[in-house]
Amino acid sequence: MDNLTEKLKKFGPSFLMTTVGAVAAAFAVAVFLVPVTILDGGIVGVSIIISTLTKLPLGALTFVLNVPFLLIGLKSLGKRFLVTGIYSMALFSVMLRVFETFGQATETAILACVFGGVLLGFGVGLVLRGGGCLDGTEIIALLISRRTRLSVGQVVFGFNILIYGTAGLLFGWDRAMFSLLTYFLSFKVIDMVEQGLEQAKSVMIITDDGRAMADTIYQRLGRTCTMMEGAGRISGSKSVLYCVVTRVELSTMRRIVSEADGSAFVTISDVSEIVGNHIKRQPPAAPEKKAEA
Repeated sequence: MDNLTEKLKKFGPSFLMTTVGAVAAAFAVAVFLVPVTILDGGIVGVSIIISTLTKLPLGALTFVLNVPFLLIGLKSLGKRFLVTGIYSMALFSVMLRVFETFGQATETAILACVFGGVLLGFGVGLVLRGGGCLDGTEIIALLISRRTRLSVGQVVFGFNILIYGTAGLLFGWDRAMFSLLTYFLSFKVIDMVEQGLEQAKSVMIITDDGRAMADTIYQRLGRTCTMMEGAGRISGSKSVLYCVVTRVELSTMRRIVSEADGSAFVTISDVSEIVGNHIKRQPPAAPEKKAEA
């Protein structure tokens, strides 16, 4: 019983956020956006285009097209991310089917754009805070960013521009402009809910065993940490680790810290600008390799 209680305390909030977020995002897409041919970005946007042209079920398309991206990111993001991602995507797809029977909330495109964009951003933000994912585009963007000078946001934005351009050719340029406006609205709401869509995060960790935690971060995320020595007024000598990660990696970073040292003190801050390649990710290291101080 105690073990079950501990698991509920540990995973319950993340499960709840992922569930509520997936339902909210599906409602926004099915009831506000799709009926007036406004597209979301990423794989969901591609699915909307295919579904509109072929009449194939949107929910099934979204899930089928997203799963390969999750599998591609398995090695980099871990099994738990895969499980949480599959759950959030599956629930999102099922709820899309359910909400399709509700009809449209409004026939006015600007109202659908504003309310749909805000609700979509709220839902996606909750899913991301819960450690899940509704769109595989970000996973591929993270892998591309690791090997190029492009940021995750630049890759995602470039992909979405192609989608909205296609929407303009197929459905009219007003639909493309409404879709782009929806994207920016949802982007800002995600920023408020999840503390940043692609924006880098600086993580400072104060722990008793900095070397072991730095090694774990390097092995699982491929991120090196800057290590400093500190001293607490009461607790004595401490190691201070500084690391910069992306939003997609933030939930994994939280798990690493909580699993490695339950007494560690952690602060997470927005990074407004990065000069150099500190955000670039290295291939995950073998267990015997040490993280750079």
